[in-house]
Parts: sequence; structure tokens; C-alpha cells
Amino acid sequence: MNVFITGSSRGLGEAFVNHYVKDGAKVYGLGRSEQARSDYRYKQVDISDAKTLDKELLSLFEGVQNVDLIILNAGILGRIQDTSVCSMDELKRQMDINMWANKSILDFFIKNTIKVKQVIAISSGASVNGSLGWNGYSLSKAALNMLVKLYAAEMKTTHLTSLAPGLVKTDMLDGILQGDHDTQRYCSVQSLRDSEKKGLVYSPEIIAEKISKILPELLSKESGSFIDIRDLT
Repeated sequence: MNVFITGSSRGLGEAFVNHYVKDGAKVYGLGRSEQARSDYRYKQVDISDAKTLDKELLSLFEGVQNVDLIILNAGILGRIQDTSVCSMDELKRQMDINMWANKSILDFFIKNTIKVKQVIAISSGASVNGSLGWNGYSLSKAALNMLVKLYAAEMKTTHLTSLAPGLVKTDMLDGILQGDHDTQRYCSVQSLRDSEKKGLVYSPEIIAEKISKILPELLSKESGSFIDIRDLT
């Protein structure tokens, strides 16, 4: 089994790597951090740089003709704040990483005629909730949902899902749980903190295991769908 994971050097991406390496899969990954691991093929790259990304993908997948699973996991959050105070540079950076980089990746597989069975794009409940303060993250994840839907219509032999994984205990979420946010104005922050106290925030390992188990179920859904894992489990 060939598995490709973006954002594979930390958090949920790293948990996916560990899961599939242990399962005996041949794993390929991209991430921002340096890694010394030799149990999977890894490239350090800024995925928002389309030209460099394409070059590194060519090297990473040299000789590969089929990929069973792609997990488009890489993403950034940014600060919880009003959209009106976000700079255009901030918003563009979020869109480049959370959405446009995934277009570049999917285009690479199409252009190089590498067969792909299943794609999981890690989305978020923030893509549909429209909660105050989530600015570019919500915008980029909503755009990601539509990107997946559009590519599902083009990639007829590939099944695509935009998947909200629930609350995952990563550095990204810790920035909200432990940050100095105005919880009166941004009530979603307090809601997340309450969820953690109730035990509703899960480790990356638990979420990676859950997602791996529901992959066959996702294949039974319409390709291009947005699905929240909490609606399945």
C-alpha cells in the first residue's frame, strides 16, 4: 500500500505516518520541519511554493505509478481575530497553504498520470460554522471543501472526501486552548476549552486510527462530499 501524507512531520500528519509505517505501508511525506527518520520517504518543503513543490514531488514519486491513499493534512491556523483586522498577506498565506497547495498536489498526480485510489483532505467544522474570529482559516477550509468537490467531478477514477477530523490535540489547537484570546468576544474559543475539560479533544494517534478505520465507509459516500467524522462515530 502506497500512502502519501502532507504535513507529515508533526501533529496529526506524524500520527498518520506512524500508523501506516507500523501497518507495513510504503509512506511518502512532505513537511516544513527537518526529519532524520529513515522509515519513510520524506521531503522538507514549503508547500506554498508551487514550483519547488512540483520539483520535490517529482523526486519523491520517481518510478511510482499508483498511490492508494493521499492525506492532504498540511495546514495553518493563524490568530483568532476579526477578519477586518487581518492583513491580505495573512489571508493569502492561509489560502496558499490550506487550499492552493492542494490544487498543485492534485494537479501533479493528474499531470504525471499516477493513479490514485482515495484522497482525504483534512478540513474542519470551521469551514461551515462561520464562527467569529476564524477569518482566513474558515475561508480557506471552505474553499478546500469546494476544491475537493470540483476535483471529484474531474478525477472520475479517484474517490475524494473533505473530512473534518473533530478536535485534535495538536500544536495548532494548543494555540487556542492556551493562548491569550478574548473568550468573551470569541466564544468558540471558550467552547473549545470546555470541550477539552469534557474529554472531547483527542490525541492525534486516536484520530489517525479512527480515520484509517472509516476509509472504507467514506468510499461508500459520494465522491467530493464534506463529512464530519463526528457524524459517523
